[in-house]
Order: sequence, then structure tokens, then C-alpha cells
Amino acid sequence: MKFFEAIANVFRIPDLRKRVLFALAMLAVYRLGSFVPTPGINVIRWQEFFASTQGSIFGFFDLFAGGNIRRLSIFALGIMPYITASIILQLLTVVVPTLEKLSKEGELGRRKITQWTRYLTVCLGLAQSFGISLGLESMSAGIVIHPGIGFSLLTMLSLTTGTAFIMWLGEQITERGIGNGMSLIIFTGIVVGIPSAIGNLYQNVFVTHEWTFLTLIMVLVLMVVVVAFIVLVETAERRIPVQYAKRVVGRRVMGGQSTHMPLKVNAGGVIPVIFASSILAFPQTIANYPWVKANSWLTKILQSIQHGEPLYVLLFVALIIFFCFFYISIIFNPNEAADNMRKYGGFIPGIRPGRSTSDYMNTILTRITLVGALYLSLLCLIPDVMLTGIHLQHLPLIGNFIDNLPGIRWLLEGLNVSFYFGGTSLLIVVGVAMDTVNQVEAQLIMRHYDGFTPRAGRIRGRRG
Repeated sequence: MKFFEAIANVFRIPDLRKRVLFALAMLAVYRLGSFVPTPGINVIRWQEFFASTQGSIFGFFDLFAGGNIRRLSIFALGIMPYITASIILQLLTVVVPTLEKLSKEGELGRRKITQWTRYLTVCLGLAQSFGISLGLESMSAGIVIHPGIGFSLLTMLSLTTGTAFIMWLGEQITERGIGNGMSLIIFTGIVVGIPSAIGNLYQNVFVTHEWTFLTLIMVLVLMVVVVAFIVLVETAERRIPVQYAKRVVGRRVMGGQSTHMPLKVNAGGVIPVIFASSILAFPQTIANYPWVKANSWLTKILQSIQHGEPLYVLLFVALIIFFCFFYISIIFNPNEAADNMRKYGGFIPGIRPGRSTSDYMNTILTRITLVGALYLSLLCLIPDVMLTGIHLQHLPLIGNFIDNLPGIRWLLEGLNVSFYFGGTSLLIVVGVAMDTVNQVEAQLIMRHYDGFTPRAGRIRGRRG
């Protein structure tokens, strides 16, 4: 009852109601744009080709694109160019002094970096859309109506404009709506596919009888277990006890209380997964260029990092671990936290203030970040095993031995199970939902303290 009361309170507050309705309206615009096809494409031929490749990598990316790849709409690129541009600039911020200086200049510097991110997004969109146009023209299924330079330019203009518009929608939702706009767009793209996935489950069990009822129960139980596991880890935190000494300020005695510093196990949320996916999607984009296809050595390398290949899995896990540590290094500085703690008379019991406190926090942070990175890697490998498996038989020297092992065919070839309930999609859906609920909760609590909504409830969220 408290949850529904809090939902009702959202619409009792004029400003919060406007924010929620604005975010919903922008997401509706995004969904409408998803049905606008790219000019110059024979949509029927493309859908026939897509249907013939069901269960492949096209379907995996179409899940996050909200059906835009299946329809080959103007939003087919999604927000991946924007995410890739953000990754590049964040990496350059560490090594380029000019960007590092801008990042420390507050709001003005942030706006400048955001502007450069937009420019880089457009450049990446142009490059990726050009690669898509070449790939479509190389297909012999008659997908392109009039091949040529005109089609390439039109595709580049349409897809890049669609990406820029999605980027603008995300920024508007973040600024004037509720929640993180980019995350909500990805969230929407996944959620819209759930009804069709449920329909596929029903058809497999009760119509075509490809699955038994026991298989359906096992899949549903697995989904519930994965969701519970995600919620458990997302709410998990390591609490470092902090004691503040008593000090006299004027005539008042301050301090003397005990508190704790919470360090989340998965502080980066879904960001490391999105970053890693964006980087590994780039080689598949350039694989369509003619000069790449003409180079047999480069083609073999790109084929070795396709979905399901051992090298792809290795790079994916390595990138997730890297971005987990990279993100936590940006949002939390142990040296700065230790200095601030010492300034206000705080200390960790049993640890000397200063450098020892910083080293202690850094050690704990390294351990829990590694656990969080392995947790993300495990969840992200679930869709690959369900969809295509991990092709360990392609490994040199030991591939033939692995291929002949009994009982692991499911790992090598996949389970042919719908990937809508995979770990990556559930991680994004649960993570974004919990973050959005937390922001709504913060708005409710803020107005409750201000006295505008005396009946405001507290929605149980990540820190509930």
C-alpha cells in the first residue's frame, strides 16, 4: 500500500508530475521514431533476411535497439555512437592535460566536454552508418533499391540524424524529466521486447510443443533467481566504520558520533557493460569496409572477436573489469576521502589517519570492485551461452580435444533459449529501474521535508 501511495504522491506534486509526464512523452517520441524506416531500403526484403538470421547477433543487438534493427529504422544506430564518444573522451581526460583541466573547471568545463562529445558522436555516426550502407549494398538479397553513392550519403544522413536526435532526447529527459535519459532509452528498448518474448514462450510450450512444461518452469525459475541475484548484489555494500572525535567550536561540542562510509560492490552499475559492448561493436562495424575485406589477415582477426568466440569472451570480460576499476577511480578518490575525513576529525578505528586510511580504503575498494566486475562478467556471459554458446572448439591446439569432450555441447553451441531473459538485459532493466525509483524517492523525500506533501511515502530502492 505504501508503494501505491507513493505513486499517487508523484502525481500530487505539480513539478514532479511534469517531470514524469515529460520523460514519458519523450520516450513515446522515441518509440514513434523507431517505426520510420531508413530511405532506400526494401523493408520487406530486409525483414525476410532478418527472419532468416533469428538467433544470431542481429537479434542480440536488436534487443537493445528496441526493434530498430529489425525494422532498419532511422534509429538503428541507437545511442552507441554517443556512448563510444563518451568513453573516448573519458579516457582522454586522464592523459590529455587540457581535458583534465576542463574536467576540474566545474559546470563550464563539463559543458565544453559535453559539446565535444556531441561532435565526436556525429563523426562516429557518420563512420558507422557508412559501414552499414556498404554492408547492405554487398548483400545479394535485393535489400537496397538503388545502390550507389547516393544511397550511401542518404543512409549516412538518416542514421546519423537519428542518433543525434536520440542523443538530444536523452539529454532532455535527464535535464527536464526524471532519471538518466540515456539509460531510460536503453531500458525502453529492452522492455518493449518482453511481451513478444512471453508470446514466444507460450508458442514454444503450448503451440509448437518445442519445449516441455518443465523446461518453461526451469527458465522462469532461472529468471527469478537471476533477478534476485541482481537485486542482492546491486544493494550490497561494504560499510567502513568511521568515528568522529569530539571537538569544541565556540561554545558547542561537535562530533563524538559513530557512522559508516558505504562502498557499493557494483558502483558502476550497467556502465561498464555498455562501454565494453560499444568498444567490441566497433570492429564489427569496420569489417564491412572493402579495404578490410581485402586484407585476409585483418579479416581473420575480426572474425576471431565475433560473438561466441573465445577471444571475444576474453576481451569482453577484460573490458568489463577495466571499466569497473576505471569508473570507480573517477567517482571515488581514496586520498581525497581520507583528507576530508581527517579535516573533520574523523578516523577509522584501528587505522591511523592520512596515508594509512587511504591505503586501507583503496584495498577494500579494489577487492569489492573485483567482485563486482566478476559479477557483471558472469551475468553478461549468460546471454552468449543461451544464444550461441562459447566456441571453445575454435581454440588452437586444444580445440579438437574440447570438441570431443562429452556433455559440454550445450556450452559450445548454446541452449537455443530466448535471450530476452538474459543476464545483460535483466541487469540493465533492474539497474535502471532501481536508479529511477531512487531519484523519484529523493524528490518525494525532499518535498516531504519541505512540507509540500505531508503524506509522501518512501519508495524502497537501492538503499531502502
